[in-house]
Amino acid sequence: FFAIGRRSVALRGGLTSMASMVAEEPKEKLRSDYTIPAYHIESVDLDFILESESKAIVKSKLTVTQGTGPLILDGEDLVLKSIQINGISPEYDVGKDTLTILAPPPAPFTLETVVEIDPKANTQLSGLYVSDGILCTQCEAEGFRRITYFLDRPDIMCKYRVRVEADSKKYPVLLSNGNEIENGDAGNDRHYRIFEDPFKKPCYLFALVAGDLGHIEDTFTTCSGRSVKLAVWSEHHNVKALDWAMFSLKESMRWDEIAYGREYDLDVYHVVAVSSFNMGAMENKGLNVFNTACVLATKDTATDGDFERVLGVIAHEYFHNWSGNRVTCRDWFQLTLKEGLTVFRDQHFSEEKTSAAAKRIEDVRIMRSAQFSQDASPLKHPIRPESVIKQDNFYTVTVYNKGAEIIRMYRTLLGIETFRTAMDLYFDRHDGQAVTCDDFRQAMADASGKDLTQFEEWYKQAGTPLVTVEHSKKDDGSTILKMKQSNDGQPPLVIPIAAATVSSAGTSSEQVFELNQAEQTFELATDDPEAVPSLLRGFSAPIKLIFEPPLTVEQISILAAYDTDPFCKWDAWQQLSTKVIIDRYNAPADKMPELPSYLIDAFKATLADTEAETRLRAYALALPAYSTLALPIDDLDPSKLCNALDMTRKQLAQASSKELEAVYVSLASAATADAVATDTMYSVEAAGARSLRNACLNYMATLDARPVLAHFDAATCMTDKIAAASLLAGLDPSKENMQHVDPKEKDDRIHAFYQTAKANRDDLVINKWFSIQAMANVDSALQNVRDLMNHPDFSAENPNRFRSLINTFAGANPNQFHNALGYEFITEQIIAVDQINPLVAARLASVFANWRRHEPERRELMRQALSRIQETSNISKDTYEIVTRCLK
Repeated sequence: FFAIGRRSVALRGGLTSMASMVAEEPKEKLRSDYTIPAYHIESVDLDFILESESKAIVKSKLTVTQGTGPLILDGEDLVLKSIQINGISPEYDVGKDTLTILAPPPAPFTLETVVEIDPKANTQLSGLYVSDGILCTQCEAEGFRRITYFLDRPDIMCKYRVRVEADSKKYPVLLSNGNEIENGDAGNDRHYRIFEDPFKKPCYLFALVAGDLGHIEDTFTTCSGRSVKLAVWSEHHNVKALDWAMFSLKESMRWDEIAYGREYDLDVYHVVAVSSFNMGAMENKGLNVFNTACVLATKDTATDGDFERVLGVIAHEYFHNWSGNRVTCRDWFQLTLKEGLTVFRDQHFSEEKTSAAAKRIEDVRIMRSAQFSQDASPLKHPIRPESVIKQDNFYTVTVYNKGAEIIRMYRTLLGIETFRTAMDLYFDRHDGQAVTCDDFRQAMADASGKDLTQFEEWYKQAGTPLVTVEHSKKDDGSTILKMKQSNDGQPPLVIPIAAATVSSAGTSSEQVFELNQAEQTFELATDDPEAVPSLLRGFSAPIKLIFEPPLTVEQISILAAYDTDPFCKWDAWQQLSTKVIIDRYNAPADKMPELPSYLIDAFKATLADTEAETRLRAYALALPAYSTLALPIDDLDPSKLCNALDMTRKQLAQASSKELEAVYVSLASAATADAVATDTMYSVEAAGARSLRNACLNYMATLDARPVLAHFDAATCMTDKIAAASLLAGLDPSKENMQHVDPKEKDDRIHAFYQTAKANRDDLVINKWFSIQAMANVDSALQNVRDLMNHPDFSAENPNRFRSLINTFAGANPNQFHNALGYEFITEQIIAVDQINPLVAARLASVFANWRRHEPERRELMRQALSRIQETSNISKDTYEIVTRCLK
């Protein structure tokens, strides 16, 4: 995640620079500039002497086997104490971000350094830092240079031996990568442990944890009969919430053996959950370090969505053992090689372990609301970027989620069996190597015999391709589809279009058309003259598809009613509701169109469809996301769009009030079926019932707040509790749905929600409490957020807590954020947090990315906000890159 760029300063010994803040305009690094390393390091021997939270001594011994010329090592915020080559002090220079050995002897040789670092001062959370008294590391992308001097790049793969020494009372648990080979008493109430990893790895996979931690243990027997010790660690009061993570880990290990033939390779596997962590989790070899939000889960503290996220993220990091660790990236421009592939693998796993249809729709919702939005902004980039200032800015929904869609297209084009053969070839061919996206594509081509040269365009092109489909009927009823693809004048892509026809009589057999030219014509055979084309089934490619002429409301309604593809069925409902909302957005305030009967009919039909999966019915009832609706609108007025959404939601509730209440009541038993079974696990069936029941409650709340109070009081799990609490926080005492409710009743419940979480030391639930208030669409929202920043439980130094309040307000409350005061507030927060944690600041700055799409007044205010951030002295490279790209 961390710094690129270096500027030499002629110093001997001493201290390198402080954190990477902009003193001059940063330079971009280009993918085309890649060169092989000047030196090769065979092995690394590290000795950590952890003296306190503020002082750690790191002794490093590097066995250098190849290379000539000056040896330039990366280093940041290190105090160099000593340096020797083969026992002799060499000539060297300490630069701003480097240590240069001016004239090393011919390789092989041994380079030894001793540095001092201050973990407590490391608020960037990159390298070795402190999280609530626990010492832990985060080295991806470029955090290892904040631990010791090294060639900090992923194509340097070495074997590691690590000794960790610390106070035995304060740090009774010492962990690092690999297998523990020795432990003992170091004297003076100190102890040590030594770890050895037999597999070569890049330095970004290095990990260390030291602290007073509780844990649970289990074992896993691999397909070859080996026993692996498993342990999940966190602070002692969190141990009760670790069982689901252990269950998820064992499920992941077995699934990867079956689905991909990948067996785990070490004797131990550790997962450690810490509260201060910039991202979701990190796949360090044999020692995964996680954000607590992606590990801790009980029914009282975690929603169904949280359970599913833990399941998916635990799987994601485990699957990296092969797709990322055993086979890694040559350079960081190839990031999607490991992340896109592993996201696809964790999606595939979650589809099998939960609801395949619901999981697919959820992934498409992320693509359309977040990735398509990024593609439409100045921050758009290919899944394999061509240039970068700060690598941490490319851990994006494009690299991850769009990258996963590209992998899915390989599987669609090659077929499931051939894709598996190609994956086996990729892993076998490149085990122990640092490779490129081209190497992956070549393995797919070699295994299938298919020419995939043109497929590289998916790695090179930014933006969302548009496919326009002209459709007509032949005399025999068949449908002719003339498809045209475009993406800002870029070359044609290979686009798989899964297709069928749908009518009340049924759905035809599915075909996959390979659109690989600018224009092509295909034929869908059917003898039903009323059949409607159903295209992009399963969301077979990450594109926008429009019909010319547009499908009629009647045709879309047929797809909504009869399509057997869950994605297309859901998408048809989205099309119907989008048309209504956009028509209302465009209408004058005094001429608002009536809610059309076709939308009411489709809504009621979904409520009545007891044969359909409950989770899919919940998705069908949900109106399109604000960000999805906003995407095609020029001169966007956020307030008007929010009003159109709210009005549509309320009128659907008015037209279907009896049906909503009937479904809500009917699901009470099913929604609580797993409440008494266990306090740590959840069931897919009950989760589906809760999702539909809470979807009904969301509509019912627009008419009367009393059911929300009752729902909150009766809730037996966090899913139901937070569903009610979120609605309570957004209730406006001046609105008619509050006429039978004393405002104090809602305030008391929101306060009780916090008090329970505080008493139970449930930090993740406290994060939820901050979030529900930040996203509440009430006139006092901004002042509420400002007040909450002064709450004793708020800390800008904890990324989870900061994002739960500040990022939620900016990203999930468009009606209250999009005004002069909202922009000024978020600008202030970006500038302030940038001095603490640049990665958090840069992510928040991206909220202004689509500023040009807004109406003139807001557009100018956002431009001024970006300019103010850009012109701030000592702004970090992370944030500078984001705002500069936004302003281009």
